[in-house]
Amino acid sequence: MEFSGASAYDNDQFFENYITRRNREESPNNMIEKPILLELIGDIEGKKVLDLGCGDAKFGIELLQKRCISYDGVEGSKNMVKEATKNLNGSLGKVHFSSMETWDFQPDQYDLIVSRLAIHYLADLKDLFKGVHYSLTENGRFIFSVQHPLLLSSIKGAEASSLKTDWIVDDYFTSGKRVEPWIDKNVVKYHRTTEEYYQLLKQTGFKIDDLREGTPRPEEFRNESEYKRRMRIPLFLIFSCVK
Repeated sequence: MEFSGASAYDNDQFFENYITRRNREESPNNMIEKPILLELIGDIEGKKVLDLGCGDAKFGIELLQKRCISYDGVEGSKNMVKEATKNLNGSLGKVHFSSMETWDFQPDQYDLIVSRLAIHYLADLKDLFKGVHYSLTENGRFIFSVQHPLLLSSIKGAEASSLKTDWIVDDYFTSGKRVEPWIDKNVVKYHRTTEEYYQLLKQTGFKIDDLREGTPRPEEFRNESEYKRRMRIPLFLIFSCVK
C-alpha cells in the first residue's frame, strides 16, 4: 500500500513511529535543517507567518516565541492537526485542516511563508508557488526545505540500508514520482532537480537570495561519529526567496 501526501500520518502506527523518530536526540531535522532555517528567517518580530505542512506546529511555537504577531499552520493530516492544536493551545497561533494544494491563498496576507520538508510530497508545484507569491506582502519571503534531490533521485539507497553511510544516485534527471520505503511504509514523494526548483521559483516571480544544502555544523552534534557520518550525504535543500 502506498501513502500519498499527509495520509501516511493518519495511519496511527506510522504517526506514533514518526513522532518517536522525529523527537529523537540526534534527529537531523533538529540538528541540521532547523538551525539553517532559523538563520535564514532571522528577525521575525512583528511579522505574520504562514507554515505550509506545519505538522505538530512545534516550529510555530518557536516562531511565536520569537515574537511574530501571527502564525497560521496548514496541515492535511487529522492526527497532526490534533497534535498541533494541543501544542498551540493558549498561544496566538492557529492550525487549519487543509492540504497545501487546496489552501485558499489570500492576497498580500503574510510577511513570511515557510514550509519544512513537505513540498516534495506534491506532484505539481506551479499552482502552489503562484499561491505563495500571491499571498506574500511586498518583499515578503518564502523559505522552505525539501529532501535533497540527490537523496530522492533513486530509492535504491533507502532500500539498501537505513543507516546511511553512502548513497546510490541514479535517474537524477528523470523527475517525478518515487515510492520510498520509510518508517516501514511505502510513501509517495516527488523528485525534482535543484535546477527545476530554481526555475519554477524564478518563473513564478521570486528572487532566490540564498540556497543551502544543509552542511552539518559540528557545534550542533554531541556525537563526533554522527557528525562525520552526516558530512557524507546531503539530506536537505533549503531555499530563501523574496517576492
